[in-house]
Amino acid sequence: MKYYSGVDLGGTNTKIGLCNEEGKILLSSSIKTDSIHGVENTLQRIWIEIQNQLRKVNIKKENLFGIGIGIPGPVKGQSIVGFFANFPWEKNMNLKEKMEVLTGIKTLVDNDVNVIAQGEAIFGAARGHKSSITVALGTGIGGGIFIDGKLISGMSGAGGEIGHMKVVPDGKLCGCGQKGCFEAYASATGMIREALSRLYVNKLNALYEKFQGNYETLEAKDIFEAAAAGDVFSQEIVDYEAEYLAMGIGNLLNIINPEVVVLGGGIALAKEQILEPVRQKIRKYALEITLENLEIKTGILGNEAGILGAAALFMVS
Repeated sequence: MKYYSGVDLGGTNTKIGLCNEEGKILLSSSIKTDSIHGVENTLQRIWIEIQNQLRKVNIKKENLFGIGIGIPGPVKGQSIVGFFANFPWEKNMNLKEKMEVLTGIKTLVDNDVNVIAQGEAIFGAARGHKSSITVALGTGIGGGIFIDGKLISGMSGAGGEIGHMKVVPDGKLCGCGQKGCFEAYASATGMIREALSRLYVNKLNALYEKFQGNYETLEAKDIFEAAAAGDVFSQEIVDYEAEYLAMGIGNLLNIINPEVVVLGGGIALAKEQILEPVRQKIRKYALEITLENLEIKTGILGNEAGILGAAALFMVS
């Protein structure tokens, strides 16, 4: 039996799992890895945890056939060509080589949302389908496109960065520095920003009653909860979110025409509360033929998606 380590590398929280060749996670854990301390420190801590996991399940190092790593930002030729998270690491750094020198184990690297998409495509919500798009709805919007058993990474490694397609000409400022991005409207950050702009002029609602003007801890889940409880103000914000999600996903359907769209991240935790209005609104934006037999669903793997998808870099390479 061959074994692989899947690593979902975050800025301060990294998820690591030991998987077998059948895609079963034998052991998983989460460790703190403050990227500001540098790449060598981060990789060393990851390697220590991988060895700890091997010892716990009594697997020898020589039976570990690969380490897959998902990293924020585009990856080209196993080199990091840019970061979309707060990583003060040098660009064009070959993370594969650094990890292989440290561990002696073959390593493969890809974008973190790409590997999440791969995890859902091979083992999760899109299993059994040839084409799927995974949309990760968190602080920003990440995406992964999986077609005929392969991730679409593009010429420069930026394929699948769907959060930065434009939905409004010269619209709201995005964290990438451009304006009008899908991410600026349909991410959790975009949803909260819209809620705050409305809260400045409307105080007759459940969110104001709850927070009394102190919105530092306001989250998307607060809006969904208030909407589910019947607060009209919050329902209108959910409707705003669904409208832009439908627009963005509709654009993707017209270009990719996948069998499945998988929603992940914090906003997807609302499940049918967001899925149903998206399904209704998407007909305004997608060609009718792209909706035939289309499935729009939430991911089922949770934190395991990145682990399994990173390990699967060896299963599809």
